[in-house]
Formats: sequence, C-alpha cells, structure tokens
Amino acid sequence: MRRKFLTLGGLVAATNILPSMPVWAESRSADTPWPSKPIRLVVGFPGGSSPDLTARALAEPLSKALGQPVIVDNRPGASGNIAADIVAKARDGHTLGVMINGNLTIAKLLNPKTPYDPLKDLAPISLVATAPLVLTVAAGVVGSAQAFVKTGLRAGGSWNYGSPGQGTVAHLGMELLKAQTGLSPVHIPYAGNPQVVNAMVSGQIHLALLPPGIAMPQVRSGKLMAIGVTSAGRSTLVPELPSLTELGIKGFDLEVWNALAAPVSLPKPVLGRLATLVAEIVRVPEMRQRLFNQGWQTVGSSPEGLANRMRQDSILLGGVIARQGIRIE
Repeated sequence: MRRKFLTLGGLVAATNILPSMPVWAESRSADTPWPSKPIRLVVGFPGGSSPDLTARALAEPLSKALGQPVIVDNRPGASGNIAADIVAKARDGHTLGVMINGNLTIAKLLNPKTPYDPLKDLAPISLVATAPLVLTVAAGVVGSAQAFVKTGLRAGGSWNYGSPGQGTVAHLGMELLKAQTGLSPVHIPYAGNPQVVNAMVSGQIHLALLPPGIAMPQVRSGKLMAIGVTSAGRSTLVPELPSLTELGIKGFDLEVWNALAAPVSLPKPVLGRLATLVAEIVRVPEMRQRLFNQGWQTVGSSPEGLANRMRQDSILLGGVIARQGIRIE
C-alpha cells in the first residue's frame, strides 16, 4: 500500500459537498408499479461476514413486504467497493446494496480512482444497525487487557493486524489506535472478517478490530481474547467489556454500521418506501433480537438520517486518513 499525505485542506474540500442530500432522479413515473421483478441485494463481503448476515436477515421480510424475491448477491473485494460500484452503476431499478461505513463515505478520499462517488452515485435509504468494534488479540499474545495496555503497546512492529480490507473502519480504527498509542503493527488486509478470524486463530496475525457478533463467539470459546470496545462507553452488546477509554486509551468513539443504499437513479418515493419498511422490520422484536444476537443494535433511519451519519463519518474517518497520510492506489 502506498501512502501519500492528504492535506486537511483537501479533506475540508471533500467534505464540503456533504451537507446536501443527493439529487434523486425522477425518471420513472410515480404510477409505475414497483417492484416488478426480483430484487438483487448486493453485498461486498463473503458469506458469514457482518454485512452478509444483515442482508440475509432483511431479505425474507423485505420479500414478504414487497411481494418479490430478494436475492442476496455476494461480490467481495476492494473493501466492499466492488459491490458498491455495481450498485452505483445499476440501472435496472431493482438493485440495492447493504454497505459499510467506508463504501458510503470515504471511498474517494482513500483512492481518487475509485470508480464511483458515494456522494453522487449512491442514494442513502436507511441506517440499519450499528455496533462498536472489539479490540481482539490472538490467544496467548498477552495475559489480560491490563497487560496489553501496559506492555502490548510497546510491542512495536513485531505485531501485525488484520482487517476486512483497506479503508474499512477496522483498518482506519487501528490506524487511529496507532496514532494515539504508539502501537505500530503491520496491516494485513483480508477479503472479510471470517478470514481475519481464521488468521488470528491460526496464529498468522496478532490483532484485529472485529464486530461483536464475529468476535465474541471466538472469545467465549477461548480462541481469542477481547481487550475492549471502541465506543465511548460500555456497549449493551457486550456489557462485560470495558471501553478503550476506560483502559486509558483516550479519544475513542468509533462504530461500524450497515446501511441500505441504492443507485441515485432510483426514484425518491421508492427510497422512502424502502426506508419505512426497514424501520418497520427492525422494530419487530424477533428481528431486533436476531440482529442483537449477531452483534448489532438496530436503528432503521430515514434517508436523511443516513445522510447525516454519512456526513459525520466522512469527517471522523477522513480525519484519520489525513492525519495518518493514508492513500490507497
């Protein structure tokens, strides 16, 4: 990975376009029945990953509500940006995507050659669910969370860490940790979090920031150790874990999220209808519990609510990119 300095001025210029919502195309008549064929739900990560599990949880109730099959289409690669580009360029009126923070915020800041612009080519539908990340280490690397803070942060470049791809929140979150602590593990990107877990369990990597639903089964089985969560305080998802702030690592308030987005060509009334359906689906107690068991706190926002979150994360994650001089080409 080549790194170049991204100035704060460039970041400000990039985020200045954030306050306005995308202009949705109204090319289809409001009277046109929708959907008129199966819906493709594109996911940029492999089966078993957090976005995949979210997409599959939504697929059946969306299918029942819309009266058409909802087919999950996994297209992993480029930290989810391959799938996001497929969604951005779709013109069939029936392609949607379940995406992570980076796909909808800082993709262009990381790599100007990214073939789509999340702020121009994608329409936000709904923030589905959020979660903190769990700072996780391979078994036997340190004896306790306290030992990690006291001695692990001085491990220097002898450690490495995995993420589900360059530019993901897991990657940028670890870079933020490095900037604030002096920790300096080498980054090794993988296709998705299941591969990160496999690499940690087999001893190939030492550290990772993982969603609770992926991390905690491995932690409870003794295969991995959890240090703490990246939220400002303890999370109801894993109340037994301290926040990194509690452990003395200041300035952490970082979450991952999954959201539903569409090509900007999808008419605004359809976007609003989908947002309403998602909100209704995640309010159902069984669905809320299902996603909670997978490590998510449900939201179900409006398109405007997701646009606001995109704006906030573009500033937060863009700041990490600028301070650490991260650039992917």
